[in-house]
Amino acid sequence: MLLTHQSSRGMVVAPHHLAAQAGLAVLREGGNAIEAMIAAAATIAVVYPHMNGLGGDNFWLIHSPDGPPLALDACGPAAAQASAAFYRQHGQDAIPARGPLAALTVAGAVAGWQQAHQLSTRWGGRLPLSRLLEDALHYARHGAPVTLSQQHNTLAKQQEMGAAPGFAELYLAQSEAGSLFQNPRLADTLQQLIDAGLDDFYRGDLARSLATDLEHVGSPLRLADLERYQAQQVTALALEISQGTLYNLPPPTQGLASLMILGLFDRLACSEADSFEYVHGLVESTKQAFRVRDRYVTDPAYLQIEPTDFLKTDRLDSLAARIDPQRAAPWPHPAGAGDTVWLGAIDGQGRAVSFIQSLYWEFGSGVVLPSSGITWQNRGTSFSLDPAASNPLMPGRKPFHTIQPALAQLKDGR
Repeated sequence: MLLTHQSSRGMVVAPHHLAAQAGLAVLREGGNAIEAMIAAAATIAVVYPHMNGLGGDNFWLIHSPDGPPLALDACGPAAAQASAAFYRQHGQDAIPARGPLAALTVAGAVAGWQQAHQLSTRWGGRLPLSRLLEDALHYARHGAPVTLSQQHNTLAKQQEMGAAPGFAELYLAQSEAGSLFQNPRLADTLQQLIDAGLDDFYRGDLARSLATDLEHVGSPLRLADLERYQAQQVTALALEISQGTLYNLPPPTQGLASLMILGLFDRLACSEADSFEYVHGLVESTKQAFRVRDRYVTDPAYLQIEPTDFLKTDRLDSLAARIDPQRAAPWPHPAGAGDTVWLGAIDGQGRAVSFIQSLYWEFGSGVVLPSSGITWQNRGTSFSLDPAASNPLMPGRKPFHTIQPALAQLKDGR
């Protein structure tokens, strides 16, 4: 039997206790789950900088007891200058994983916070941005202890980050676990966002500073790329299984694959956890779903299929029938790198947020912008320079996203 922790006043979960505490403090002050998540998201961006940050992307599933969840897509597209020809002119036959040429997509995270903050007013949200970013600002200015995870990743990635501007100055100088990690330039950036509003990241003084720094270090991103960007409210994918209803984000995330895995596995009726049939069934369900993902999932503007078609009963029944209960299907594809943070919040009225935020790989591109202290993501490395690939690089195209926030409404009331 599964046991679930319960609270009548709300809960926040995060991979770092300071982020969870920031969200809980907002709930205690009467804030709602969205407001709590903004506070937690901003704080985790500061105290867990190797996994996420203002220079990354995020996705949201926002649940209210009186209706289906709202979904926010806050992932940025490739720069207008980012093309296969651009990279070949720079002597590249593939998009580099680190350095300025890896910083090729707009960071959507702050736009996600912005749109979520606007949505929070539907729930009576009243807390100002100065309160929601208060903890993040404090830890950026005064420091938070370096985690063992940050120390390990800093030292492990030190060599490959050698050419990334700003990385050594910020991270190597503050790499010992337990020592205070401070980023005063990021603190100034957060204060600027508090004073001018989150839109300043894309269409204000901060945007102009970011664009200048990005161009100076050698990124293809420009001010016009930032100015064009807005986070989007999208329709969540939904799947009914025996235990309840599952939700996830549509493409460009792999939310479709996650739902397919659970839909296929549900059909196998594996009852004993950790048994051969259970593990085998889960692995084989994953293979079936990943084949669909790798062939079809891309920027929704370029989709050749309707994602919901793969969640229909007959389609899942057909795919489940392909799973041999005794033999493994071949899978020659190596696993790729990727790291992220997931956070969850629920308030006393049962309103909940499932949230994920990432730089893609540890430290993203490794580029730390000198004026803002922001580490920029390398999500664009998921593009291919091959025009025949399923996710070819094109100016303005959204990259394939591994990250996706899940949410479930179970029949037992959870």
